[in-house]
Amino acid sequence: MKPVVKNSAIPTRWKCTVAYDGTTFAGWQIQPNAETVQSVIERRLAEVLKVPVDITGSGRTDAGVHARGQVFHFDAHWPHDPAKLLTALRIGLPPTIQIKTARRVSATFHARFSAKGKIYHYEICHGGYADPFTQAYSWSMARTLDIDAMRKAAKVLTGTHDFRSFSAIAGSGIEKEDTVRDIRRLEIVTRGNRLRIAVEGNGFLYKMVRSLTGALVDVGIGRLTPVSIEQILTSKKRTERVVTAPPQGLCLMKVFY
Repeated sequence: MKPVVKNSAIPTRWKCTVAYDGTTFAGWQIQPNAETVQSVIERRLAEVLKVPVDITGSGRTDAGVHARGQVFHFDAHWPHDPAKLLTALRIGLPPTIQIKTARRVSATFHARFSAKGKIYHYEICHGGYADPFTQAYSWSMARTLDIDAMRKAAKVLTGTHDFRSFSAIAGSGIEKEDTVRDIRRLEIVTRGNRLRIAVEGNGFLYKMVRSLTGALVDVGIGRLTPVSIEQILTSKKRTERVVTAPPQGLCLMKVFY
């Protein structure tokens, strides 16, 4: 009789990139009594690996926000080729979530703490309304925006600043959080009556990109000016003058490591 050999394999750390349509989800992070992107992926991983699995994302996205390049990691034993794991995950996920890559990485990798930066895109249709095929992925408004004024305001916000004024602070204890961030690029690209706000930075506060977008749009319609944007930024205080843009126009494009 052959001796029984126990499986003593050490779990491998896996890094995955995922794209998702956030329209029907209550955000990325698991919540009680709500369907989230994280909960759906963890449920599928448990089905494939036959054990409960906790995943860690590079950061949260709010309800209705999309992603093309969200990153998460988890630890699990998978003795087969990574391509087989990728196929198994894809088969059981809804069409609104697609795992793009799955690969083994060092145990020291961390989806959140190893990240060096992120890029977000925010899509806007102005001077009219988006068609039914892009309505769920852009902010539509009838008014035409002053792009030149928005670009002047964007220059004010570019660089290393304390962005407390542009964070939707939730709960207490925010005073202990470092609110200084480096915005490496804040670019406005136009295509007819559509525009894209591309934001790249070393990290972002809660609803910061949507707050920056809301402020830039208010500059575009004349409610704020580049000068008032600078005043709001230097005040380091959240004010009702900063409007949070709706979620559907926002997409997490890439996480850098």
